[in-house]
Amino acid sequence: MPLVSGPPPKPGDLIEFIRPFYQHWGIYVGDGYVVHLTDQEGWSSLSSALGGTAVVRKDLLENVSDGCAYRVNNKYDLKVQPYPPEKVVQAALEQVGQTLSYSVTSANCEHFVTALRYGNCFSDQVANASMYAAAGGGILAATIAFAFAFMRNKRQNQ
Repeated sequence: MPLVSGPPPKPGDLIEFIRPFYQHWGIYVGDGYVVHLTDQEGWSSLSSALGGTAVVRKDLLENVSDGCAYRVNNKYDLKVQPYPPEKVVQAALEQVGQTLSYSVTSANCEHFVTALRYGNCFSDQVANASMYAAAGGGILAATIAFAFAFMRNKRQNQ
């Protein structure tokens, strides 16, 4: 699938691959290639989360997209000064072939690419998941409290 919208990627850009239940991230390094943190077989999936490690690979953008849409998404550029593109690309290429620790919450593919571009790890996916979990927990707690109050009121009326 082609680029969703926006400009074509330039070296050093963050590329967001839009998957059904999550986003995968890579750094565009030029000539149609991205560097990304993925599982050993090169599938940009959640399977690397199970093993606790992932490998840094350089693959064709087209292969990483695997039929899913993608876009340039340098989403933190207004908040954080990115490194120069040459530095981002060089740092990304130096990581190729490395096996790194992987954690969905603290060392995922989005953390990997934001560290390369900005020098700090960020992941909105993790922040959003935490927010949804907290909201879900709050709704569950309110439901339980309501059920207990309803049951107590019902017993008092009998």
